[in-house]
Amino acid sequence: MSQTPSPLPERPDTPCVAVCSTTFDDVCRGCGRTVDEVAQWVFMNPAEREVVWQRILAQGYPRRNY
Repeated sequence: MSQTPSPLPERPDTPCVAVCSTTFDDVCRGCGRTVDEVAQWVFMNPAEREVVWQRILAQGYPRRNY
């Protein structure tokens, strides 16, 4: 018996909060994505994006005020 996968949670189109800064490392201080994740975001499928969402939310991102 196969189970239907649960739908992915509703999320904004992007974690971007228009606070783009990667000073000192390759992680944006606004959204928490790596430079590569930002560049590849439009090419990721929903499941790949959800993996990124889960990680950044667990790390306290996106940050609108810091």
